[in-house]
Amino acid sequence: MVLTSAGRVLLGATPIGNPGDASARLREAIAGADVVAAEDTRRLRDLASRLGIEVRGRVIAVHDHNEGERAADLVQVAADGGVVLVVSDAGMPTVSDPGYRVVAEAVAAGVPVEVLPGPSAVLTALALSGLPTDRFCFEGFPPRKGGERARAFQALVAEPRTMIFFEAPHRLVDTLVAMAHAWGDDRPAAVSRELTKTYEETRRGTLAELAAWAQETAPRGEIVVTVAGRPADVVGEEAAVAEALARISGGERAKDVVADLASTTGLPRRDLYNAVLRARSGTSGDAPA
Repeated sequence: MVLTSAGRVLLGATPIGNPGDASARLREAIAGADVVAAEDTRRLRDLASRLGIEVRGRVIAVHDHNEGERAADLVQVAADGGVVLVVSDAGMPTVSDPGYRVVAEAVAAGVPVEVLPGPSAVLTALALSGLPTDRFCFEGFPPRKGGERARAFQALVAEPRTMIFFEAPHRLVDTLVAMAHAWGDDRPAAVSRELTKTYEETRRGTLAELAAWAQETAPRGEIVVTVAGRPADVVGEEAAVAEALARISGGERAKDVVADLASTTGLPRRDLYNAVLRARSGTSGDAPA
Protein backbone atom coordinates (compact mmCIF):
# COMPACT_ATOMS: atom_id res chain seq x y z
CA MET A 1 0.00 0.00 0.00
CA VAL A 2 1.25 3.47 -0.88
CA LEU A 3 -0.15 6.22 1.28
CA THR A 4 -1.43 9.20 -0.73
CA SER A 5 -2.64 12.65 0.18
CA ALA A 6 -6.28 11.49 0.11
CA GLY A 7 -7.65 11.82 3.61
CA ARG A 8 -9.00 8.69 5.27
CA VAL A 9 -9.23 6.70 8.46
CA LEU A 10 -7.32 3.42 8.61
CA LEU A 11 -8.15 0.62 11.05
CA GLY A 12 -5.00 -1.42 11.59
CA ALA A 13 -5.05 -4.92 13.06
CA THR A 14 -2.01 -5.33 15.33
CA PRO A 15 -0.34 -8.58 16.46
CA ILE A 16 -2.09 -10.37 19.33
CA GLY A 17 1.21 -11.74 20.54
CA ASN A 18 3.82 -12.49 17.90
CA PRO A 19 5.13 -9.28 16.28
CA GLY A 20 5.95 -11.29 13.16
CA ASP A 21 2.24 -11.30 12.39
CA ALA A 22 2.28 -7.56 11.60
CA SER A 23 1.35 -7.08 7.96
CA ALA A 24 3.37 -5.02 5.50
CA ARG A 25 0.42 -2.64 5.19
CA LEU A 26 0.34 -2.09 8.96
CA ARG A 27 4.08 -1.42 9.06
CA GLU A 28 3.80 1.16 6.30
CA ALA A 29 0.79 2.81 7.92
CA ILE A 30 2.49 3.10 11.32
CA ALA A 31 5.44 4.80 9.68
CA GLY A 32 3.50 7.00 7.29
CA ALA A 33 0.24 8.07 8.96
CA ASP A 34 -0.17 11.73 9.88
CA VAL A 35 -1.84 10.76 13.16
CA VAL A 36 -1.74 7.42 14.98
CA ALA A 37 -4.57 7.00 17.48
CA ALA A 38 -3.44 4.26 19.83
CA GLU A 39 -5.26 2.60 22.71
CA ASP A 40 -1.97 2.70 24.63
CA THR A 41 0.77 4.93 23.20
CA ARG A 42 3.49 3.05 25.06
CA ARG A 43 2.46 -0.26 23.55
CA LEU A 44 2.36 1.32 20.10
CA ARG A 45 5.89 2.66 20.45
CA ASP A 46 7.05 -0.71 21.80
CA LEU A 47 5.53 -2.47 18.78
CA ALA A 48 7.12 0.04 16.41
CA SER A 49 10.48 -0.52 18.08
CA ARG A 50 10.22 -4.29 17.74
CA LEU A 51 9.28 -3.87 14.09
CA GLY A 52 12.14 -1.45 13.47
CA ILE A 53 9.75 1.35 12.47
CA GLU A 54 9.98 5.06 13.21
CA VAL A 55 6.62 6.66 13.99
CA ARG A 56 6.84 9.99 12.20
CA GLY A 57 3.27 11.17 12.70
CA ARG A 58 1.59 12.57 15.80
CA VAL A 59 0.65 9.93 18.35
CA ILE A 60 -2.35 10.37 20.61
CA ALA A 61 -4.09 8.10 23.09
CA VAL A 62 -7.63 7.05 22.15
CA HIS A 63 -9.28 4.61 24.54
CA ASP A 64 -12.69 3.77 25.96
CA HIS A 65 -12.72 6.78 28.26
CA ASN A 66 -11.91 9.50 25.72
CA GLU A 67 -12.81 8.15 22.27
CA GLY A 68 -16.14 9.96 22.25
CA GLU A 69 -14.39 13.28 22.81
CA ARG A 70 -11.61 12.74 20.27
CA ALA A 71 -13.48 11.04 17.43
CA ALA A 72 -14.62 14.27 15.78
CA ASP A 73 -11.13 15.78 15.84
CA LEU A 74 -9.61 12.66 14.28
CA VAL A 75 -12.21 12.59 11.54
CA GLN A 76 -11.58 16.28 10.86
CA VAL A 77 -7.90 15.50 10.29
CA ALA A 78 -8.93 12.94 7.66
CA ALA A 79 -11.51 15.33 6.18
CA ASP A 80 -8.71 17.89 5.76
CA GLY A 81 -6.65 15.38 3.77
CA GLY A 82 -4.69 13.63 6.52
CA VAL A 83 -4.28 9.91 7.12
CA VAL A 84 -5.41 8.74 10.55
CA LEU A 85 -4.39 5.26 11.73
CA VAL A 86 -6.41 3.72 14.58
CA VAL A 87 -4.84 0.79 16.43
CA SER A 88 -5.75 -1.08 19.61
CA ASP A 89 -3.37 -2.90 21.93
CA ALA A 90 -3.88 -6.16 20.05
CA GLY A 91 -6.08 -7.37 17.21
CA MET A 92 -8.70 -5.47 15.24
CA PRO A 93 -9.89 -2.07 16.48
CA THR A 94 -13.65 -1.85 17.18
CA VAL A 95 -13.84 -5.55 18.23
CA SER A 96 -14.07 -5.22 22.03
CA ASP A 97 -11.60 -2.36 21.56
CA PRO A 98 -11.77 1.37 20.77
CA GLY A 99 -12.44 2.50 17.21
CA TYR A 100 -16.19 2.19 16.76
CA ARG A 101 -16.93 5.84 17.55
CA VAL A 102 -14.24 7.02 15.15
CA VAL A 103 -15.68 4.85 12.38
CA ALA A 104 -19.25 6.01 13.10
CA GLU A 105 -18.11 9.65 13.00
CA ALA A 106 -16.22 9.07 9.75
CA VAL A 107 -19.18 7.36 8.10
CA ALA A 108 -21.50 10.19 9.15
CA ALA A 109 -19.05 12.75 7.73
CA GLY A 110 -18.50 10.87 4.48
CA VAL A 111 -14.81 10.31 5.22
CA PRO A 112 -13.35 7.11 3.68
CA VAL A 113 -12.55 4.24 6.07
CA GLU A 114 -10.17 1.41 5.18
CA VAL A 115 -9.25 -1.74 7.09
CA LEU A 116 -5.76 -3.20 7.20
CA PRO A 117 -6.68 -6.85 7.98
CA GLY A 118 -4.61 -8.95 10.28
CA PRO A 119 -4.53 -10.90 13.54
CA SER A 120 -7.76 -11.63 15.40
CA ALA A 121 -8.01 -13.44 18.72
CA VAL A 122 -11.65 -14.25 17.93
CA LEU A 123 -10.94 -16.07 14.66
CA THR A 124 -7.72 -17.66 15.93
CA ALA A 125 -9.48 -19.20 18.94
CA LEU A 126 -12.40 -20.33 16.77
CA ALA A 127 -10.08 -22.10 14.35
CA LEU A 128 -8.24 -23.82 17.23
CA SER A 129 -11.35 -24.87 19.14
CA GLY A 130 -12.31 -27.86 17.02
CA LEU A 131 -15.92 -26.66 17.19
CA PRO A 132 -18.19 -25.84 14.20
CA THR A 133 -17.02 -22.76 12.33
CA ASP A 134 -19.75 -22.41 9.69
CA ARG A 135 -21.86 -20.20 11.99
CA PHE A 136 -20.56 -18.35 15.04
CA CYS A 137 -21.15 -15.24 17.14
CA PHE A 138 -18.83 -13.08 19.23
CA GLU A 139 -20.20 -12.11 22.67
CA GLY A 140 -17.25 -10.14 24.07
CA PHE A 141 -16.65 -10.15 27.83
CA PRO A 142 -19.44 -11.66 29.96
CA PRO A 143 -20.86 -9.43 32.71
CA ARG A 144 -18.69 -9.36 35.83
CA LYS A 145 -21.49 -9.66 38.38
CA GLY A 146 -22.83 -13.14 38.97
CA GLY A 147 -26.52 -12.34 38.55
CA GLU A 148 -26.02 -10.36 35.35
CA ARG A 149 -23.73 -13.05 33.98
CA ALA A 150 -26.29 -15.77 34.69
CA ARG A 151 -29.01 -13.78 32.93
CA ALA A 152 -26.76 -13.14 29.94
CA PHE A 153 -26.03 -16.85 29.57
CA GLN A 154 -29.68 -17.76 30.03
CA ALA A 155 -30.53 -15.48 27.12
CA LEU A 156 -28.20 -17.61 24.96
CA VAL A 157 -29.73 -20.97 25.89
CA ALA A 158 -31.25 -21.46 22.44
CA GLU A 159 -28.26 -20.02 20.50
CA PRO A 160 -27.35 -22.63 17.85
CA ARG A 161 -24.11 -20.97 16.71
CA THR A 162 -20.66 -21.47 18.20
CA MET A 163 -20.14 -18.71 20.77
CA ILE A 164 -16.87 -16.87 21.46
CA PHE A 165 -16.11 -14.91 24.64
CA PHE A 166 -13.18 -13.00 26.09
CA GLU A 167 -12.51 -13.45 29.80
CA ALA A 168 -10.05 -12.36 32.47
CA PRO A 169 -8.10 -15.23 34.07
CA HIS A 170 -9.30 -14.48 37.62
CA ARG A 171 -12.94 -14.80 36.48
CA LEU A 172 -12.49 -17.86 34.26
CA VAL A 173 -13.61 -20.49 36.78
CA ASP A 174 -16.77 -18.59 37.73
CA THR A 175 -17.60 -18.04 34.08
CA LEU A 176 -17.13 -21.69 33.11
CA VAL A 177 -19.24 -22.82 36.06
CA ALA A 178 -21.98 -20.36 35.11
CA MET A 179 -21.86 -21.55 31.51
CA ALA A 180 -22.18 -25.17 32.62
CA HIS A 181 -25.13 -24.27 34.83
CA ALA A 182 -26.90 -22.48 31.95
CA TRP A 183 -26.06 -24.81 29.07
CA GLY A 184 -25.22 -28.15 30.67
CA ASP A 185 -22.08 -29.74 32.05
CA ASP A 186 -21.52 -31.72 28.86
CA ARG A 187 -21.57 -28.79 26.39
CA PRO A 188 -18.33 -28.96 24.30
CA ALA A 189 -16.03 -25.96 24.66
CA ALA A 190 -12.42 -24.81 24.44
CA VAL A 191 -10.27 -22.38 26.41
CA SER A 192 -7.41 -20.69 24.55
CA ARG A 193 -4.81 -18.51 26.23
CA GLU A 194 -1.76 -16.51 25.18
CA LEU A 195 -2.55 -16.98 21.49
CA THR A 196 0.50 -16.74 19.19
CA LYS A 197 2.76 -16.28 22.22
CA THR A 198 5.44 -18.55 23.68
CA TYR A 199 3.11 -20.29 26.13
CA GLU A 200 0.08 -20.56 23.85
CA GLU A 201 -2.34 -23.25 24.98
CA THR A 202 -5.77 -24.50 23.96
CA ARG A 203 -7.65 -26.86 26.26
CA ARG A 204 -10.69 -28.69 24.88
CA GLY A 205 -13.42 -30.62 26.69
CA THR A 206 -16.83 -30.21 28.24
CA LEU A 207 -17.67 -27.14 30.28
CA ALA A 208 -17.54 -29.21 33.47
CA GLU A 209 -14.12 -30.61 32.56
CA LEU A 210 -12.76 -27.20 31.67
CA ALA A 211 -14.10 -25.67 34.90
CA ALA A 212 -12.33 -28.37 36.92
CA TRP A 213 -9.11 -27.86 34.95
CA ALA A 214 -9.22 -24.08 35.44
CA GLN A 215 -9.89 -24.51 39.16
CA GLU A 216 -6.85 -26.79 39.49
CA THR A 217 -4.37 -24.96 37.26
CA ALA A 218 -5.43 -21.28 37.52
CA PRO A 219 -4.40 -20.47 33.91
CA ARG A 220 -2.95 -17.03 33.27
CA GLY A 221 -2.75 -14.68 30.34
CA GLU A 222 -5.28 -13.37 27.83
CA ILE A 223 -8.10 -15.89 27.49
CA VAL A 224 -10.71 -16.72 24.87
CA VAL A 225 -13.53 -19.17 25.61
CA THR A 226 -15.24 -20.88 22.68
CA VAL A 227 -18.46 -22.83 23.33
CA ALA A 228 -20.53 -25.00 21.01
CA GLY A 229 -24.02 -23.80 20.28
CA ARG A 230 -27.15 -25.63 21.33
CA PRO A 231 -27.35 -28.94 19.47
CA ALA A 232 -30.37 -29.55 17.27
CA ASP A 233 -33.03 -31.34 19.27
CA VAL A 234 -33.80 -34.84 18.08
CA VAL A 235 -37.43 -34.25 17.27
CA GLY A 236 -39.43 -36.05 14.62
CA GLU A 237 -41.44 -34.22 12.01
CA GLU A 238 -44.74 -35.31 13.54
CA ALA A 239 -43.88 -33.82 16.94
CA ALA A 240 -42.56 -30.64 15.33
CA VAL A 241 -45.75 -30.22 13.31
CA ALA A 242 -47.85 -30.71 16.43
CA GLU A 243 -45.90 -28.02 18.27
CA ALA A 244 -46.13 -25.71 15.27
CA LEU A 245 -49.91 -26.08 15.07
CA ALA A 246 -50.26 -25.35 18.77
CA ARG A 247 -48.15 -22.20 18.51
CA ILE A 248 -49.94 -21.01 15.38
CA SER A 249 -53.27 -21.49 17.13
CA GLY A 250 -51.88 -19.27 19.87
CA GLY A 251 -51.41 -16.43 17.40
CA GLU A 252 -47.85 -16.85 16.08
CA ARG A 253 -47.08 -16.58 12.37
CA ALA A 254 -46.60 -19.93 10.66
CA LYS A 255 -43.41 -18.84 8.88
CA ASP A 256 -41.87 -17.59 12.10
CA VAL A 257 -42.77 -20.77 13.98
CA VAL A 258 -41.40 -23.01 11.24
CA ALA A 259 -38.15 -21.04 11.04
CA ASP A 260 -37.68 -21.36 14.81
CA LEU A 261 -38.46 -25.09 14.88
CA ALA A 262 -36.25 -25.79 11.88
CA SER A 263 -33.38 -24.07 13.67
CA THR A 264 -33.85 -25.96 16.95
CA THR A 265 -34.71 -29.39 15.53
CA GLY A 266 -32.49 -29.56 12.48
CA LEU A 267 -35.45 -30.46 10.25
CA PRO A 268 -35.38 -28.93 6.74
CA ARG A 269 -37.39 -25.72 6.82
CA ARG A 270 -39.18 -26.29 3.50
CA ASP A 271 -40.19 -29.86 4.38
CA LEU A 272 -41.44 -28.78 7.79
CA TYR A 273 -43.37 -25.84 6.34
CA ASN A 274 -45.06 -28.05 3.77
CA ALA A 275 -45.97 -30.59 6.46
CA VAL A 276 -47.48 -27.81 8.56
CA LEU A 277 -49.51 -26.58 5.56
CA ARG A 278 -50.84 -30.09 4.95
CA ALA A 279 -51.76 -30.47 8.60
CA ARG A 280 -53.47 -27.07 8.70
CA SER A 281 -55.54 -27.91 5.66
CA GLY A 282 -57.26 -30.53 7.76
CA THR A 283 -58.03 -28.12 10.63
CA SER A 284 -60.75 -25.52 10.89
CA GLY A 285 -60.26 -21.82 11.42
CA ASP A 286 -57.73 -19.38 10.12
CA ALA A 287 -54.30 -18.75 11.59
CA PRO A 288 -51.63 -16.17 10.89
CA ALA A 289 -49.49 -17.05 7.86
